[in-house]
Amino acid sequence: MNRQGMPPEDNLTEVVEFVLLGFADIPHLQWFLFGLFLIIYVIILMSNGTIFLITKMDPALQSPMYFFLANFSFLEICYVSATLPRMLMNLGTQRRTISLGACAAQMCFVLIFGAAECFLLAVMAYDRYMAICNPLQYPLVMNHRVCIQLVTGSCTIGIPVQIGQMYQIFSLPFCGSKQINHFFCDISPILKLACGDTFVNEMLVYTVAVLFGMVPFLLILGSYSKIISIILKLPSATGQAKAFSTCSSHLMVVMLFFGSGIITYLRPNTRHSEGTDKVLSLFYTILTPMFNPLIYSLRNKDVIMALRKLLCK
Repeated sequence: MNRQGMPPEDNLTEVVEFVLLGFADIPHLQWFLFGLFLIIYVIILMSNGTIFLITKMDPALQSPMYFFLANFSFLEICYVSATLPRMLMNLGTQRRTISLGACAAQMCFVLIFGAAECFLLAVMAYDRYMAICNPLQYPLVMNHRVCIQLVTGSCTIGIPVQIGQMYQIFSLPFCGSKQINHFFCDISPILKLACGDTFVNEMLVYTVAVLFGMVPFLLILGSYSKIISIILKLPSATGQAKAFSTCSSHLMVVMLFFGSGIITYLRPNTRHSEGTDKVLSLFYTILTPMFNPLIYSLRNKDVIMALRKLLCK
């Protein structure tokens, strides 16, 4: 925790911009990383965009499960676009400065989209729970109006909290180093540059991480524990295999996203390694959005059929 006393006013310099170091410690790989991340960004845009498109166009994919998948794919595009374009610009131009306002905006969007994904993944788990555990009530409970309300709630519930958290962080005085040892404006590296006591801010980070990270994760685990118990009671092995197949893709995405995110935001600061933070951040901000469409398309026969129809047109 940053508990050092406030420096004298004469030594305080108002910070108007930061420097995102990113991968400056490996200068010989800058253009390689630029090319790699550009390819990854294009793959994310095209794959998630394709999932969004086919779930809207194909009549066979007009169910709540694919409605949620379409919105999740759209969220993935927004989430990645909050960090990757700036990182590509920094790698391409080697101008790593970012204004205070742009840094605050980037942090705010990353937090809002991240919170929305956490709750939407929980909604997707609830959808699978209703479909498998209460199939007779499923069409009535998960009607189109309810689905829209669940998506809207998932996307908006975190907005006031995350704006408040961002405002509180950027209301702190910053002095000394302006260098952020990260590839985007994340909470932990920003707090390390703040002057004075940041205990309240760090406690708020943990509280928000528990509410928007652990709570949805525990809801997902609760849903799947009931789903698995129901599946194991099914009389036929074919029925069990089909039920497991509709849930396995979502579970893989949950483990990838929540695993890296929870470790990053809920580890004690004393154990933090800035290099480890960057690697974990790559997982939940870039690699997971790239793998998600592959996981859903390769393990879902309906999506594969819809892709074939789209490609054959």
